[in-house]
Amino acid sequence: MAELIIGGARSGKSALAALRAGQSGLAVVYLATARADDAEMARRIAHHRQRRPAHWTTIEEPLRLAAALGRHAAADTCILVDCLTLWLSNLFFAGRAAAQVEAGEAVSCALLTGETAALLQSLPELPGRLILVSNEVGCGIVPANALARAFADEQGRLNQKVAAASDRVTQTVAGLPLELKSPAG
Repeated sequence: MAELIIGGARSGKSALAALRAGQSGLAVVYLATARADDAEMARRIAHHRQRRPAHWTTIEEPLRLAAALGRHAAADTCILVDCLTLWLSNLFFAGRAAAQVEAGEAVSCALLTGETAALLQSLPELPGRLILVSNEVGCGIVPANALARAFADEQGRLNQKVAAASDRVTQTVAGLPLELKSPAG
């Protein structure tokens, strides 16, 4: 079963995802996508590490998410991916997407397209439980610069596709979970 937990910054989405992973009764693999490119991000990563139970396995994979999921998914495992937003940002800057936007070109990045397609293709095939965390970036104002607008557009498209492929979708607001889509049955 795949679940998408989506919400704004500091909405409680990661805490809810960790709670659900811990309650799954399965071995938990925490798949972290963040990169510590500056001191502030390093502090955020350290905070997330401190909150995780020591017996969880942590895998750091900033780019090749579908491949990592394929390696670690198992019937007796819950994988918690935190988060799709940072993963997408990593793809945006590792590939040519960001440079294309800054040059006034349309986004046409093989890394971005290939990795997002691989993720979406893998979701229905993965055994075990999967919890994906993502930011809802479309509830604010339209960003003032082209790069931020292009990223928000890509994030919105990714969230829609992951939500469609997920059995459950939960939005968090002020620490409260709101079920948007529930498993059939």
